[in-house]
Amino acid sequence: MAVIRHVPASILFCRRSPFWKRVMDIAGSLAAILFFGPLMLGVAIAVKLTSEGPIIFRQKRAGLGGKPFDFYKFRSMVVDAERHKRELARFNERTGPVFKMTNDPRVTPIGKFIRKWSLDELPQFFNVLKGDMSLVGPRPPTLDEVEEYEIWQGRRLEVKPGITCLWQVTARQDRDFERWVRLDIEYERRQSFLFDLKILFMTPLAVISRKGAV
Repeated sequence: MAVIRHVPASILFCRRSPFWKRVMDIAGSLAAILFFGPLMLGVAIAVKLTSEGPIIFRQKRAGLGGKPFDFYKFRSMVVDAERHKRELARFNERTGPVFKMTNDPRVTPIGKFIRKWSLDELPQFFNVLKGDMSLVGPRPPTLDEVEEYEIWQGRRLEVKPGITCLWQVTARQDRDFERWVRLDIEYERRQSFLFDLKILFMTPLAVISRKGAV
C-alpha cells in the first residue's frame, strides 16, 4: 500500500482559494478575534495560572500542498506531551494515522474544560488572518501523520486547511479516518460560498452538542 513519506507541494494539485473565500476569512477572523477577545484573555490567564509552560501551543502542521506552518492553540496538555504520545499509541481510538484518546492523561485540568468547549481552538483565528488557514477547510494534520497517508489521502491537502470542516459538523463521532478523508474530498468538490456558510452555521451546534469530542 503506497504511503506518502514526504509531501512537497509540487506533487499535489493545489486549488487556489477563490477571492470570496479570502474576503470571508479576513472579515470572519477579525470579527471573531474582536468578539472572543475577552474570552481568549480569560482562557490565557487560566492556562497560565493552572499549569507550567507557555500559554500558546505552537506546532508545525501541514497546510496547503503539505507546506508546513505554525499552528496555534491554547495549551491544553502538559509541556512534554509530545514525548509521551508513542507510549499511549495502544489507546488510540481512531483508525489511520490520527491519534485521539478519551481521558488522555497528558491533558491538564483546565485543558479538559477548554477542549470540552473547543476554546483551545480560538487562537486559530490568527492563523486564518495570516492566511495559513481558512475558516472552513480540512483540519490541518501533523507532519508525522501526513507521512503515513496513502497517496489518495493526500488530496485533503489540496485545499487550505480550516478551523471547521464538513467532518466536524456531520461525523465528528465517526472513528474511521478514511470516512474523514472522504468528507474532506467531498468538501473540496462542493466548495462554494453558500456551502461554507452552511458549515459555519452548523459549527456552533456541533460544539454545543460535543458529539464525538475527546
